[in-house]
Amino acid sequence: MNQMKAIEAYGEMTEPATFTIQRLLPGPIERVWAYLTESDLRRQWMAAGQMEMKAGTSFEFVWRNDELTDPPGQRPAGFPEEHRMEGRITELDQPYKLAITWGNTGGVSFLLEPKGNDVLLTVIHRRLPERAIQLNVTAGWHMHLDMLAARLAGKTPTSFWDGWSRLREEYDRRLPA
Repeated sequence: MNQMKAIEAYGEMTEPATFTIQRLLPGPIERVWAYLTESDLRRQWMAAGQMEMKAGTSFEFVWRNDELTDPPGQRPAGFPEEHRMEGRITELDQPYKLAITWGNTGGVSFLLEPKGNDVLLTVIHRRLPERAIQLNVTAGWHMHLDMLAARLAGKTPTSFWDGWSRLREEYDRRLPA
């Protein structure tokens, strides 16, 4: 498969309960790593939360998706203003790999690979349970990574919730039933 095509493509279920998505981001790798690991930078595209960069340490992520864009768009029914999740670092190879537990839905690995002046980020989310959660998570990763790409490129991201809702509908069509 053409690598650029894979990078531009939507994420996909690479195993029955594993979602994989990639983005080619402006580097250098240390900058992308900082956006993954430093609370003040990560909260600009996903969730706040201090992380001690040591395997085995626990952390808490705090999502406030309404604060990611102005305007935030229409938050779907049933989604709170704030969401918290406990996690633990399971693998760490700075600045190439960060693997963490992800609440009760499995684990997430962030893999970074230098590609010239850019960085290929691969996110792998394992042990995603039933389809409804898969749809929320796939749309979430896609939208959050679009936000990260915009922030790293110095651009203003599009409305978070409107994008998430559109992507959830698209993943509903794309993912196996």
